[in-house]
Amino acid sequence: MRSLSVTVALAIGWTLAGLLIAPAQGADLTVFAAASVKEALDEQVGRFQAETGDTIVVSYGGSNALARQVEAGAPADIFLSADTDWIDYLDQRHLLRPGTRTDLLRNRLVLIAPAHARTSLSIRPGFALGPALGSGRLAMANPESVPAGKYGKAALMTLGVWTSVESRIARTDNVRAALMLVARGEAPLGIVYATDAIAEPKVRIVDTFPEPTHPAIVYPIAIVASSRSPGARRLVDTLSSPAARAIWVRHGFGMAN
Repeated sequence: MRSLSVTVALAIGWTLAGLLIAPAQGADLTVFAAASVKEALDEQVGRFQAETGDTIVVSYGGSNALARQVEAGAPADIFLSADTDWIDYLDQRHLLRPGTRTDLLRNRLVLIAPAHARTSLSIRPGFALGPALGSGRLAMANPESVPAGKYGKAALMTLGVWTSVESRIARTDNVRAALMLVARGEAPLGIVYATDAIAEPKVRIVDTFPEPTHPAIVYPIAIVASSRSPGARRLVDTLSSPAARAIWVRHGFGMAN
């Protein structure tokens, strides 16, 4: 159990550090983005910088923490959320530029195990998730606030197994921290996005949660109202272009429109 606590603490520290570090000097754009888009967005940003010469800083973390940072006045130009709740939260407080919000991506929710594990489970009502954990814990993002955790809790409640595992959850600040716990073998099972599992060779997908068991996983994007960057609109448009679509799909995302 000690190693589990240390891993979560390190993951949380990494996330907070990413949020609190000031943008690099000379940055033309600062993007706050859900942790689950990291590999795909890094590739998109690299292409955009090469084409435009702009310098972009991206801070990744849980959408809830990122939204709170925007609310507190953090110098973000663009916010890419892993759910609609947190972008609604900013929209309702007039912290997004009107007319710039759009749904960009879709994702799936999966149950994962370490790559070497032989765990076999079929996700259906009442499935034996608790017994499959043995003496271990279920790694997932905080189900009370982080989008991946909220989707996971909703799915487990729909399937009638939430109460059997509620007291055995290793809660993390973002979905990548939950992924890390399973990848390191510190949790026997975890709930993450399909794209997270694709990005991490040390885990494997045990099964995919049926989409009707949880709200649709949609990633909206918008320009922050306080942004003064002339390149913000161009980057948002670029991320939904045909060239960008090919990158998103290669990393396992679906397009929202």
